[in-house]
Amino acid sequence: MLNSETEAAALMSRFVAITLRHCETAWLFTGSDFKTIIFPVMIFATVVSPCHNPLALSYALCWLWFHLFQFNASNQSYSALEDMLNKPWRPVPSGRISVKDSRTLRWALMVFCLGLSSLFSFNVVMSSGVCTILLVMHDDLHISHHPIFKNLCNAAGYVTFELGSLLILSRDSSLDGTSIKALSCSALVIFLTVHAQDFADVSGDLKSGRRTLPIIAPEGSRIYMLCALPLFSFALASFWNLGPLSSGLFVSMGSWVGIRYFLFRDKIGINQTTVWIMGVHFLPIHGRLPILAW
Repeated sequence: MLNSETEAAALMSRFVAITLRHCETAWLFTGSDFKTIIFPVMIFATVVSPCHNPLALSYALCWLWFHLFQFNASNQSYSALEDMLNKPWRPVPSGRISVKDSRTLRWALMVFCLGLSSLFSFNVVMSSGVCTILLVMHDDLHISHHPIFKNLCNAAGYVTFELGSLLILSRDSSLDGTSIKALSCSALVIFLTVHAQDFADVSGDLKSGRRTLPIIAPEGSRIYMLCALPLFSFALASFWNLGPLSSGLFVSMGSWVGIRYFLFRDKIGINQTTVWIMGVHFLPIHGRLPILAW
């Protein structure tokens, strides 16, 4: 009897240890993208949605995380070589999971994500399907190796995340005018600025043979950020009809981040871009509630 209890306790302990290890692996696949994808997308969905419900918010967050997990399981299985230099703590380069198992996980997550999406609406299922198609184009068809097509694919994928989360949170199968305008602005901004994340990965991208904008035009891409971020900030403030103080603060933020990219060659500017992107995703709230009229 004692031996049976001991064996049961040992099996339970092993099961818990394995479960915790798998949870940690899942976290390592997605943890670094909370500030660049999870938080901005959830801010966007929350401020743009005409409806607000805590349960729907948790559903949207769950849907978004699993689709991000699917994307990263695939993407990181192809970027293991560069991740050994840029992000050695990720599951594949650190040896927590093999490339083969990561790609198997990717396809399993695709099926799971489609099934999860079917619990909501047909348009959410379509969003999940488009996300998978973009993932195949990005990784399997190697579009990520072309700087312009990579930006297009990333922008489309980002907006797909936003669309699915917004549809779940709003509990509607269609979008109103404010939602469409917000998605259009987000797509344009992401397409024109997403290469900012490539500045920190130049060494790994060079080793893997990728041709990103910071590699093709190291100085020109920084001059672009210097000029584009203030211009985009002003255009967005005007588009959403912000008040003078709100506009001034947002344009100042964009100008400061642009200056940081040009003058300093560290990761601080990249982190500040994340704050600016969150601000971009918060601006559509003025289309629902005029709280930025000051």
